[in-house]
Amino acid sequence: MNRRQMLLATLPLVAAPTLLLAQDKALPAAPKAEPRRDPYAPTEVSIRNDFEVGSIVVVSKDFFLYHVVAPGRAVRYGVAVGKDELVWKGRATVGRKTEWPSWRPTPAMIKRKPEQYGRWADGMPGGPTNPLGARALYLYDARGNDTSIRIHGTTEPNSIGRAVSNGCIRMRNEAVMALYEQIPVGTPVYVY
Repeated sequence: MNRRQMLLATLPLVAAPTLLLAQDKALPAAPKAEPRRDPYAPTEVSIRNDFEVGSIVVVSKDFFLYHVVAPGRAVRYGVAVGKDELVWKGRATVGRKTEWPSWRPTPAMIKRKPEQYGRWADGMPGGPTNPLGARALYLYDARGNDTSIRIHGTTEPNSIGRAVSNGCIRMRNEAVMALYEQIPVGTPVYVY
């Protein structure tokens, strides 16, 4: 009698068939889980033909920003947008661009949440802990006035795909850095 047979002989009869099945019969392999695709990762997609090449289109309700790269083609990025009544919509142009921007909350933000924003009333220097992240595109209206709305990076990448901001359009830092390199001042921006 070999060791396996001796071991089986000492086990109760009920346990032997289960043990034999597990050892002697190959079990089917568990199905491999497909890697979960990030729905907010940059992706080239089709877009309406009537947006000019180079422009930026934001569809707030879907949490996507489109950079039009060719007629009918755009790179789609996931974004976070303003919550509820703070969603900004309209047409603007990129009036200024900044790497590692400083940040100053608006008076309205300080009034809404003085405990959160009041200490930064004089501004916060740029850097990795700054809420504007690695890059910012400043949106200006048709008369050349700063709208106080930015397309910017974030220190909260898990906010992408949600309505959480005070009106600005947030992107993951690596996404806004890529966009920043391709967007000149004067780029038209449409926010729906």
